[in-house]
Amino acid sequence: MSIDKLAAKLAAQRFVLGDGPMGSMLYAEGLSPEVSPELLNVTQPNTILEIMRAYVDAGSEVISTNSFGGNAGRLSRSGAAERVEELNRAAAQLARQVVDGRDCLVAGSVGPTGELLEPYGLLTFDEATAMFETQVRALVAGGVDLILIETMTQLPEMEAAVKATRQVSEDLFIGASMSFNTNLHTMMGVSPLQALEALRGWGVRLIGSNCGNGPAEIETVMAQMAAHRPEGVYLLAQSNAGLPHDEDGETVFDGTPEVMAEHAVKMMRMGVNYIGACCGNTPAHIAAMRTALDAAAGVGGVER
Repeated sequence: MSIDKLAAKLAAQRFVLGDGPMGSMLYAEGLSPEVSPELLNVTQPNTILEIMRAYVDAGSEVISTNSFGGNAGRLSRSGAAERVEELNRAAAQLARQVVDGRDCLVAGSVGPTGELLEPYGLLTFDEATAMFETQVRALVAGGVDLILIETMTQLPEMEAAVKATRQVSEDLFIGASMSFNTNLHTMMGVSPLQALEALRGWGVRLIGSNCGNGPAEIETVMAQMAAHRPEGVYLLAQSNAGLPHDEDGETVFDGTPEVMAEHAVKMMRMGVNYIGACCGNTPAHIAAMRTALDAAAGVGGVER
């Protein structure tokens, strides 16, 4: 495994296109919210492979492992807290099957524990770090190219995930993003500039925002980050496809592929280096983003 593959890509081209969500795709296909999606890495691997292949076929240059909730805290809700290593290694190995022979990287997805850290909750910093280390070690063993820490709201929890990754490998490339969906702050009151400063101080090289309330919100957040970007830092944006609403008993997001394509071009022109998508997006959204970005940047040019 080369630890510098994403850095090399970003040094050679203006941006990379990430993928879309795994969770909302699975829920749209009928997965119960009470079942951890990570279990499907071993019970329904072909389902996971099909979704990842669809993203790569749509133009994704980086795909994320199906491991967002793959820590012991979240897996305990499905009675699978003891299966962290098995499920995360399988997640990485599935992604490697998809990208091998293709110009695409694998990001090991690491999400929150689902618990508040002290002093707001019962989980200690050391306990969180240990949870993340077990997960990251399994993802690395499975063959990921980088670790992508996503949808965090607490800086201490983010720090624990970064520290855990560093304990596994001092050199592993880390991307990190928070969700600023409460008046342009995280649920725990962290501002975009606070996150940027803290993450840069911890040596994270790819920093940004994901999830949230849709493209307009992330565009505002990323404008703040772009205006204060430290030297050597790449920016990341992965927006939801707008907000969900109920339509004839089904959950539907209001962000069409065309909306996300326009958003992607705005992000590229703002200087965002890693452009992806979060909840409610599909391979069709990624394909539209790919087409729009290629048209705006020039296919095959150094800007891409």
